[in-house]
Amino acid sequence: MINLELPKKLRASANQAHQVAQEIFRPASRKYDLAEHEYPVELDTMAAMVEGLSDSGSADVSGATGGRKAGEGDKHATELLGNTNGGNMSALMNALETSWGDVGLMLSIPYQGLGNAAIAAVATDEQLSRFGKVWAAMAITEPSFGSDSAAVTATATLDGDEWVLNGTKIFVTAGSRATHIVVWASVDRSLGRAAIKSFVVPRDAKGLTVSRLEHKLGIKASDTAEIRFEDCRIPKDNILGSPEVNVEKGFAGVMQTFDNTRPLVAAMAVGVGRAALEELRTVLTDAGVEISYDTPANNQHAAAAEFLRLEADWEAAYLLSLRAAWMADNKKPNSLEASMSKAKAGRMGTDVTLKAVELAGATGYSQRTLLEKWGRDSKILDIFEGTQQIQQLIVARRVLGLSSDKLK
Repeated sequence: MINLELPKKLRASANQAHQVAQEIFRPASRKYDLAEHEYPVELDTMAAMVEGLSDSGSADVSGATGGRKAGEGDKHATELLGNTNGGNMSALMNALETSWGDVGLMLSIPYQGLGNAAIAAVATDEQLSRFGKVWAAMAITEPSFGSDSAAVTATATLDGDEWVLNGTKIFVTAGSRATHIVVWASVDRSLGRAAIKSFVVPRDAKGLTVSRLEHKLGIKASDTAEIRFEDCRIPKDNILGSPEVNVEKGFAGVMQTFDNTRPLVAAMAVGVGRAALEELRTVLTDAGVEISYDTPANNQHAAAAEFLRLEADWEAAYLLSLRAAWMADNKKPNSLEASMSKAKAGRMGTDVTLKAVELAGATGYSQRTLLEKWGRDSKILDIFEGTQQIQQLIVARRVLGLSSDKLK
């Protein structure tokens, strides 16, 4: 029998994250949606709270740092003790709960950037000691490409004891606020995708310029920046993982980051979707629409039947996300499941939130509730960390056993 109940330690962490979402994020949600690029001062409280939790050994409340893949000692312990729920599952549940409050604010929590997940995924122990407490954004996308991460044109050239970075990155979440930027760049463009590495760059490094902040459809509380690197120099040991180029392995090392972050983005969509479903249920109930789990959907009000469909779709996305995180915690390859959860949750999020706007009528389209905001916020969750089309392509490759050069 499969037990889908969360263990006690995860419930406590998730409840704490929910309190943050309810008491801090949700009340400020509309304020920062209307005041794009204004720094959410409420996050200063969050920063102190997160630092305290980190010092005490508790899980972070946002979940953006993800979980680190264990070494042989942890693997042996897993074999002895059986299944585990560790950093990835905790991160997923916390991301879900804080996104229920406001996904833009969740992405803005100091020291909990998506770049932190990259550091957790591939950094050496020495790098973890140096970068473990930085606030790291992640810079991948460039003006010349979107979801095709192999098309990176930014370069990193070794000059003595320093790497010299050149290039432009766009749509960098928390790019103007984070203390560090994890940058994807090629160390030798003639070797193709195998030469793409990730580098940790202090935001105040000479040659790094935040050139623009984007005005966006949703997640307006989160800053999204364009960053330029012009002969930007960083220490030689700021490259994450091995500097060696392994043509046979390709760039699996940097792509490993997505196995951690895609389930987290799926959890964000699940959190926003749950918020919309809860609000929609209230609207329908107030309108006299009864939702029954004992009566066939075709014998209920059309709005109730649609609600049941949306709720079932939400449940599927939730369970897929749990599976991807559980596999990561139990040292099982989860690239397929990570993409499945991201694809399903991203599609579900937009469907649920926009349908909630539609079913709520004038209330849904107005700013009397947060339904229309969630409809706008949810769209990015189907785009960043790999679009719907990219996720389906990855799933097809894994299922059919085809490489990227055979299935494009």
